[in-house]
Amino acid sequence: MDTPPHTPPATGHSSIDSLHIHYCDFAYEQKGPFRMAVTGIGDTTAKTFAESAALSHSTSLYHDRLTLWRIRLLSGSLMDIYVGKSRRHWSLHRNILCHHSIWFQKQVENGSFPNGGKDVSVELFDDDPRAFELLVKWVYQGKIDNVSNMPMDKKWEFVDACQQLYVLCDKINLAQLKNLAMDQFRKGCNEVGLVPGPEEMKPIYDKTPPSSPFRKLVSKIAARQIMDPESKSDASTYRQCFEGSPDFAIDVVNAIKAGAGGSLFQDPTEEDGCCYHEHSLGQRCNSPSHK
Repeated sequence: MDTPPHTPPATGHSSIDSLHIHYCDFAYEQKGPFRMAVTGIGDTTAKTFAESAALSHSTSLYHDRLTLWRIRLLSGSLMDIYVGKSRRHWSLHRNILCHHSIWFQKQVENGSFPNGGKDVSVELFDDDPRAFELLVKWVYQGKIDNVSNMPMDKKWEFVDACQQLYVLCDKINLAQLKNLAMDQFRKGCNEVGLVPGPEEMKPIYDKTPPSSPFRKLVSKIAARQIMDPESKSDASTYRQCFEGSPDFAIDVVNAIKAGAGGSLFQDPTEEDGCCYHEHSLGQRCNSPSHK
């Protein structure tokens, strides 16, 4: 991680019960494959209320149906999920995972059924268990932690977890949670006064598509570090990123161009010709013809 120019973890759990999650207070808004969990009945959209109310003129029946909706999401078969190199294990409700992500639906359609066709097993060995913890919290509670409420010595660890969460959500098509992860990542960087270094930027280019907003963010951070006269970073700082991804180099150069405000370098064909001659160290040409 690097200090930005002029800029002011948790362990996994094997079950939902150990997370102390109270999930019965949440309704869900249907929006195709990407459905956002909301934090209370008062936050449910008018469209959801209208569709539910249309089922019956009875208010009590509406609440009964809403309760049944919750029960349906939080019942049925479980999905066993193994995350990270340590293969940390979660058993989660298949219905609620499929409700939020079409990626999980496809795992059910194409996955393995180790217990006589009852449960589904999913492996996410390349992902971070800290990120998956945040995903579980969002799926059941409709929110993730706020970095602003954390002690300073915990913020950067959470920032890193949010980066891993973004990569995970990009893989499993959870756009809403991916945006929350981005917001917490940027807020945490600002509050801590640090920005990701090249070792943290490289995985973004390795694991996200060219159109990813996260690529845009880290390339602009690198460009600003390079251009800041008070920063110790220069282009060589990001050598591993340049070598690993031509896209990173292109994005950084374009970010520098955009951030330069239209200022233009001096024409090199009009400079002192001696600037482009080979000399011994510290020497210059003396002949006027070389100018």
